[in-house]
Amino acid sequence: MSGRWSGGPSRSPPLYYPDAVTLVPGADSAVLAARIDTTAPGASVKDSFADLDLTEAGFQVLFEAQWIHRPARAPAAASDLAWDVACDPDTLRAWALAWDDGGGNAGLFRPELLDDPATFVLAGQSPDGRVIAGAVASRSDHVVGVSNVFALDGGPDAAWPVVLDSVHWLFPTLPVVGYEHADDLEVAVRHGFEPVGPLRIWLHV
Repeated sequence: MSGRWSGGPSRSPPLYYPDAVTLVPGADSAVLAARIDTTAPGASVKDSFADLDLTEAGFQVLFEAQWIHRPARAPAAASDLAWDVACDPDTLRAWALAWDDGGGNAGLFRPELLDDPATFVLAGQSPDGRVIAGAVASRSDHVVGVSNVFALDGGPDAAWPVVLDSVHWLFPTLPVVGYEHADDLEVAVRHGFEPVGPLRIWLHV
């Protein structure tokens, strides 16, 4: 089916990853739903343009969000944290444990991630070298996508300054994009992002 990515009926995606993602507007809801194994618990769809109706297939909207965009070189709040890019398994593990904060899912970030030249795991560090904030930056030719933004104290409001500092240093000519919802969207707007379009996450129930 044109305009969507799907792992196919027999595929179970990794934790936090959807079973299907629409890549262009106007995807056929029924055809997309037929490609998903809804017998497995937690089947989900990333509706990138908020234009699907999957209710007849047994899905409901888990949440609605906004794509966000921040121009390259836009000024950012100063951060008092040092930062680094995780370049070895030990640093990646420390980052993952901080991101997970006891949730039991730190193993989602495997050492193989370090081999991807377009992925940068950004670690904000306290004066004693502990990872206390960060994000994942994914670079393309035109933008930098940012996800998994976190801070152990202060939430995304505390994380965005060090994340933007590192992104602007690494990729000074590229705008920053991502998506957020609810309170996290308001925080992103405070840090210079503009909402540029809706998306939805659907969950099979």
